[in-house]
Amino acid sequence: MLRWMTSGESHGPALTAIVEGLPAGLAVDKEEIDRYLAMRQGGYGRGARQKIEKDRAEITAGVRGGLTLGSPVCLRIENKDYANWEPYMSPYAADTAARRLTRVRPGHADLAGLRKYGQTDARNILERASARETAVRVAAGTLARMYLRALGVEVAGYVREVCGVSDAREYSFDEIAKVRESPLFMPDAGLCRRAMESIDAAAADKDTAGGIVEVRVRGLKSGFGSCMNYGDKLDGHLAGAVMGIQAIKGVEFGLGFAAARLRGSAVHDEICNEGGRFVRHTNRAGGVEGGMSNGEEIVLRAAMKPIPTLMRGLDTVDFVTGSPCRAATERSDVCAICACEIVVESTVCFALAQKVAERLGGDYMEEVKARYDRLP
Repeated sequence: MLRWMTSGESHGPALTAIVEGLPAGLAVDKEEIDRYLAMRQGGYGRGARQKIEKDRAEITAGVRGGLTLGSPVCLRIENKDYANWEPYMSPYAADTAARRLTRVRPGHADLAGLRKYGQTDARNILERASARETAVRVAAGTLARMYLRALGVEVAGYVREVCGVSDAREYSFDEIAKVRESPLFMPDAGLCRRAMESIDAAAADKDTAGGIVEVRVRGLKSGFGSCMNYGDKLDGHLAGAVMGIQAIKGVEFGLGFAAARLRGSAVHDEICNEGGRFVRHTNRAGGVEGGMSNGEEIVLRAAMKPIPTLMRGLDTVDFVTGSPCRAATERSDVCAICACEIVVESTVCFALAQKVAERLGGDYMEEVKARYDRLP
């Protein structure tokens, strides 16, 4: 079973992930992990925290000589900002009163978390709920990307919409794989400029912006997932993983919600036999039918809400006094849609690798590859 667990607080010493279940003999490229970590920190609209952190992954277990051993892999990312927060965040002796937060922020985990965990300081909630945690998820997801690539499965993505500026054009996998040069991971340069102007306008108003990202998977054979046990559906598994990302409020496959507004003849992908191969000339299902991959590209989109930490604050209540006030402000981004795209991509990589490993098994990579090659 392939699984992961992350640990760490936003301003704590470090973020850590343990990945269990990777087969032995998987080639691991640490530089690639660091490249994805750098892409997660980039993009137009990011805040001052990214000028402090220079994320690099340290592999502390499970890899020797660039190859996995079959044992759990441990990844660690240092929080550079901890040097400024150690007096308040130290696990051993911390001045917890100095940075206490009681003006709970709408849209955050602050209020619900305080009530659930019996706390009076929202910092004990927000430090873990922070999207800073996604850095180590990207590192772990990049390991899964390497596993999938070894089988011939590729994952890529782009930003489809920012703050209402939407790109309705359909791009090929090869086109979106080249989008990293764009400051907003948007293929259309004109739309990218308009989106950047929208972000600038939000920043001027001390407001924030969200958007929609699209992730594609190419090369996955049919039959991953299940129609027999509905808890094993591929789209359910992928959607659940993506919905677990901070700030994600919706996930759709293929036509998604648009399918509800069309007739069946305009929704379902007709099947043809071409030289003994079953093919579809459309992919409105987004590569998943009956909870299983059908051999077409998987097309998944995720909607990210605007970041709830606004520099001008929103109306709220002090948790301790009950008095009305303005929400506390933390150093934040105006728009983190590029980071979101990388995190969604990485999460899809890991969730998909889980389904692949579940079906194939295998203790070492040559065994896994041989099993995958035998599938129709």
